Amino acid sequence: MTENDLATGISWLGTTYRSLLGPSETGGKMSILDSVSPAGSGPPRHIHHAEDEVFVLLSGECEFWLEGETLTAGAGESVFIPRGAEHTFRVISAHPCRHLIILTPGGFEGFFSDMARGGFRIPDDMAAIEESGARHNLTFTGPPL
Repeated sequence: MTENDLATGISWLGTTYRSLLGPSETGGKMSILDSVSPAGSGPPRHIHHAEDEVFVLLSGECEFWLEGETLTAGAGESVFIPRGAEHTFRVISAHPCRHLIILTPGGFEGFFSDMARGGFRIPDDMAAIEESGARHNLTFTGPPL
């Protein structure tokens, strides 16, 4: 899958990702993804070693865990995750959560392309998921919420 695939949309574990602004358009400085995550979904705890991440919630509600602190955010709110911070989130609304993911610098979205292309599942395929994560400056550190 390529950046063009992300422009039209991809899906991994029920979450869809669509690129609104890719690294080829920003000289690698940033990326913006439009994401829709199903109720109850969320990734394992992890750290982005190279990217700052901002979630802008457009609908639904999420619980975020950031460096041991828990917070809740809903439509119209944003959450900033600095690079190097251990974090995760979980959709806590009864319906899907739509949010923008802003990454600086851009490029991490290649991880989502790898996952969609491989059809990897958590926890069954963690070795392959962690290998892609390492290539995209991501380390998994614990379970989902």
